[in-house]
Amino acid sequence: MTLELLYEKYAKQVYNLALQYVQNTNDAEEITQDVFLAAHKSLDKFRNEANHGTWLYRITINKSLDFLKAKKRKKRFFWFTGELSENDSVEFNHPGVLIEHQEETAFIFSCINELPDNQKTALILNKIEQLSLAEIAGIMELTPKAVESLVQRAKTNLSKKIDVGEG
Repeated sequence: MTLELLYEKYAKQVYNLALQYVQNTNDAEEITQDVFLAAHKSLDKFRNEANHGTWLYRITINKSLDFLKAKKRKKRFFWFTGELSENDSVEFNHPGVLIEHQEETAFIFSCINELPDNQKTALILNKIEQLSLAEIAGIMELTPKAVESLVQRAKTNLSKKIDVGEG
């Protein structure tokens, strides 16, 4: 499959998944570009052991997590050096959320972002992207039972974080 066909078929899914991680349209667009650049660089190495969608989901998850880690490092550095100002706060810019719900949705996503990466990924893929446990198992290279366990732990931990935040 050519890169053009991959992009045509999967760009929207890649963008939507990245958006679930970063909750900002500009950042999701940047990650989408990075994903397809990485796919282009490694397309000749693709061995058809997984389908193209699963392969792109893996790349998207890794690029999204890397992006968040880099953003966190940058934020810590600027805070440490005293160069972080009020205007440097994280902008919640998710097109699927009505304005009147942005504050509560931003809070929920901030709680999701505090989960361990594997729990966050399982939860996003299952509850937001609505993939089956078997599909998630293929993407995360785990068993469906392990994915089910991650989703349950994520829901439990998320519930605790939300209760603490609201209390």
